[in-house]
Amino acid sequence: MGKTFGNLQQLQEILSKKYAIEREILEIPKSLETKKEILNRLKKTYVSKNQDFEAIKEEIDRLHHEMIEAERLREKSETKMDIITTQREYEALDKEIRDSSEREQRFRREIQKRERDMNEMMASLERDEQMIKVQEEELNSESDKIQAETSDKESQLATLIKEEKKITPDMEDEMLFKFQRIIRNKSGVGIVPVRTNNVCSGCHMELPAQFVNDIRGSEDIQFCPYCSRILFWEEDIGETAESYDFDNANVGGLADLINDNVELK
Repeated sequence: MGKTFGNLQQLQEILSKKYAIEREILEIPKSLETKKEILNRLKKTYVSKNQDFEAIKEEIDRLHHEMIEAERLREKSETKMDIITTQREYEALDKEIRDSSEREQRFRREIQKRERDMNEMMASLERDEQMIKVQEEELNSESDKIQAETSDKESQLATLIKEEKKITPDMEDEMLFKFQRIIRNKSGVGIVPVRTNNVCSGCHMELPAQFVNDIRGSEDIQFCPYCSRILFWEEDIGETAESYDFDNANVGGLADLINDNVELK
């Protein structure tokens, strides 16, 4: 195999690792986003509960004011009992006292009920505060972990980019662009051998005999008309540890050639 094809195989290995790391970098923050959503929901719930809590406090204050007013009216009516002179006045005053007393007791019962509600809500708010604190701690820990992991991946990526630049300067821009797209679209396999069975090792499609002869007799770049991968000739050496792995090759289709227009003229 010529130098060009050797460089392409090296570049294939570099690009395959590079694109895998880029995908990993994009995936890393997703777990953090989930934790952020949970924390935001907890905070929204906490704010809503706290608003209800404040509303209950205001309601209790209002009921206290109403109860005090009812108590004042009852006491005022009771003081008049000593100066009444007729039965009618007594009955009217007695009714005022009973009404005021009933209102006073009704307000007192309502206050007690509201205070129970407030205590339950206070306990719920305290639980929410604790949950928010735990989530914030987990989020900060996860964020630190993600930053360290991302930094490590970015360092690996920078190294691969340097290696890539050592290989690509002498390659044509159009061919390089097409090869990079093939690597992305074909699970990291962009250059494959053709052997004496005249079959593309990438898509397993049989190739025209003359096309195979052109591959054997030339150092020019040839693309598979079916899966768009770059082809090179390799003598059939049987099943060895170094032979191409057909099972792991990503099978492509003729549409790749049509869509990408990858055949070099």
